[in-house]
Amino acid sequence: MTIINANIKKLYLFSFLKMSLFPMAIITLFWKDHIGLSLTQILLLQGIYSIAMAIMEYPSGYISDRIGYRAALNAASILGIIGWALYSFADSFGLVLVAEIILGISFSFISGSDSALLYETLKTTKEEHQYAHHEGRMNGLGQIGEACGAIFAGVLYAKAPLLPFWVQVVVWILALMLTRTLVEPCRQLQAPTSHLAEALQSARYAFIENRRLRYTILLNLILGMASFYPVWLIQPYMQAGGVPIGWFGPIWAVANLSVAISAFSSSRSHLKLGVRQMVFLFSGLIIAGYLGLGLVGGVWGFLFYYLLTIMRGLRGPMLMNYAQQEIPSANRAGILSLQSLVFRISFVCTGPLIGRLADNAGVQQAFLLLCYAFALILPPAVWLFLRQISFKEKG
Repeated sequence: MTIINANIKKLYLFSFLKMSLFPMAIITLFWKDHIGLSLTQILLLQGIYSIAMAIMEYPSGYISDRIGYRAALNAASILGIIGWALYSFADSFGLVLVAEIILGISFSFISGSDSALLYETLKTTKEEHQYAHHEGRMNGLGQIGEACGAIFAGVLYAKAPLLPFWVQVVVWILALMLTRTLVEPCRQLQAPTSHLAEALQSARYAFIENRRLRYTILLNLILGMASFYPVWLIQPYMQAGGVPIGWFGPIWAVANLSVAISAFSSSRSHLKLGVRQMVFLFSGLIIAGYLGLGLVGGVWGFLFYYLLTIMRGLRGPMLMNYAQQEIPSANRAGILSLQSLVFRISFVCTGPLIGRLADNAGVQQAFLLLCYAFALILPPAVWLFLRQISFKEKG
């Protein structure tokens, strides 16, 4: 039992390592200045990366349920080493594309597997009720890792453009050494008569048969989109507002730390406020954040972005906990990956439209219009989610 419990601390550390992405804060500069990519090629690259992740999202989760979460995380770490190592000699769009596809597949294998392993580990010790607390810590440590990567990326890049990538390879070697020591919990698995039929049944269960899971996924999708659009819009927003370039790194680091602190406090806030007040808080933070970004602007307008990062940290552990309670062990990673697949497809479909809106109307105006859009979309999604939660509590 002690060995199983050790999984939790190891998953904490893995979350920190997987998000310590040293190249991310400078990768656009690297693509432009050292590979010679145009902005059009960079946007195309990100589109292909998202498609690769979307295609592999559910299959990787399904495979993880079958071969084991530990094996899936080992595979993800090996692919991470290969993907980042390719950057050591990448000198063309083609090689960068191969590296990005490999990294996309790597993160697909992580998506769902780490959270599923955490839940099944807690289930072994009959501590599932502590899941949101531990998921919050995992998310928080991941954001701290990302903040650390953002802080040191510029320094490493200034010393040698390839140094952040070499450090990243070392990070994934450490991740592999860690995942190899994880212990696979015992689960009851039934051999499917048909893998395709099993996959379709999982999708049917998530989107048709289980209403609580369906509306949890829907609300999580909308809240996730609300926190994800600004990730790509906040930098041009700050640039247009006259924020000094030297502030960008610290602002990004503080954003990640705000997500971390909020994730750490998510479980406690949920216990204190209750699910209804928490969901209303999420909605209020979204409307206030977008409204402030849309109306204020200027050098200090970016501060409203932190309302959205706080919401992101608070909602993740809570809604993941509600989803986990509805998912059977045999298909846990697969259905969690299915949830991520829905998010990625939604972003691929809507992201370019939001980008075009920002290009045509300006980023600040785009934030204001998104505020109106979320003010219309959130109430029915919140009502559907709370209605199902209320039915469960009465049942």
